[in-house]
Amino acid sequence: QVQLVESGGGWVQAGGSLRLSCTASGRTFSSYAMAWFRQAPGKDREFVAAISGSGTNTGYIDSVKGRFTISRDNAKNTAFLQMNNLNPEDTAVYYCAAPRVIYNVKSLPPSSAYNVWGQGTQVTVSS
Repeated sequence: QVQLVESGGGWVQAGGSLRLSCTASGRTFSSYAMAWFRQAPGKDREFVAAISGSGTNTGYIDSVKGRFTISRDNAKNTAFLQMNNLNPEDTAVYYCAAPRVIYNVKSLPPSSAYNVWGQGTQVTVSS
């Protein structure tokens, strides 16, 4: 069974940058898509970005397009979320996630498919 561990969260001023990492273990990393979700205080968890197993396809929510970049290093079993030009609305606990089911390595599963979660890492952006 896959296990996910996030790192890289912290505090930053508006306009700053952070890079989150998610290291996976337990199965062939390149076989499955990875995604980042976030949950702000008092709000539901929301999808942020996803990347296919091969890394060739990515998807983002509109509010982070042009500011966030998802990537992966399959040789290191690690996915990343580079976050630039952060604003206070980005403050949340960020979770990486993977689907239990393996999809085509070029496809992006629906957000509902992600059901294996890391423990989360806090990102706080001050104005």
